[in-house]
Amino acid sequence: MIVALTGASGFVGSHIADELCRRGHTVRCLLRRSSDDRWLRDKPYELRRCSFDDVQSIAEAIGNARAVIHTAGVIAARSMEEFMEGNRGVTERMLAATGKAATSGFQRFVHISSLAVCGPAPSLDQPLTEDSPLHPITPYGISKKAAEDAVLSWRERLPITIVRPPAVYGERDQATLPFFQAIRRGVIPLIGFSNKWVSLVHIRDLARGIVDALESNVTIGKTYFITSEEFYTWKQIGTTAAAVMGSRAIPVVIPHALVLTIAALSGWIGHVQGKAPVLDYHKGRDIIQRYWICSPERARKDFGYRQELSLERGIAETIEWYTEHGWLRK
Repeated sequence: MIVALTGASGFVGSHIADELCRRGHTVRCLLRRSSDDRWLRDKPYELRRCSFDDVQSIAEAIGNARAVIHTAGVIAARSMEEFMEGNRGVTERMLAATGKAATSGFQRFVHISSLAVCGPAPSLDQPLTEDSPLHPITPYGISKKAAEDAVLSWRERLPITIVRPPAVYGERDQATLPFFQAIRRGVIPLIGFSNKWVSLVHIRDLARGIVDALESNVTIGKTYFITSEEFYTWKQIGTTAAAVMGSRAIPVVIPHALVLTIAALSGWIGHVQGKAPVLDYHKGRDIIQRYWICSPERARKDFGYRQELSLERGIAETIEWYTEHGWLRK
């Protein structure tokens, strides 16, 4: 099957491309003209450059694809307007372009959303499910919810599936790299004095789950968390990474007030420089929440999803990749 994939130049998208290829699908990567294709080179993928501002350009790039996986989006922006354009706006045009290009044999539009659309869980005993009320607490989460709403508005016209990953880590990931670099330097950074629990999925488990959802007819019209079966604390993650590295790292607590101050300052600097800050006050509010956890039960029940990589193995393979590629010193 020919699958058109957006976001293939990024961390998550490039691994989805690899999983699709492993299963024998033809991978058609839809890229901006400025996108870096370093994870796609020397692989049997079809690269099509297009303008995500133009429905016709996207439709021509999709061509005769039988499925679309829409992974592209923005995780940092200078304003709510930029978040809404990068997540809802592009998604709306992707849907319109897919509707324009799709033939009678079209099988699926898979939209990659985020746990952020839900907001944090109320307690460790109440992980979020796909039926939980949506209460996003950041502009990013609000814009991803708006993108989901756009996808759902097409459910009578296209066979749609929505996947919400939690925190993701693994090879090629730059977002969690600073955490591992700090541990290599002997520090396990912890936010606040209370435990922070997270669902944390390795990228290969996530990519496998996404393609499983694509290939299953049971998933049409539904939303899924593709996530770890366990919940972890950042101290547990940090001590596991330290053990893998052989580092004598010690936990260092960063109080919430200091986190929010640093985040607000980072956001202000980004605003002054006209750049989209990765860390701002809203992201600070995000990372001080206690329970970013969700349940994989619906995915397990509907298409047999299971977590295959343990935390220990996933971290070990991630650190090995970072080290081999010079991202993390020995």
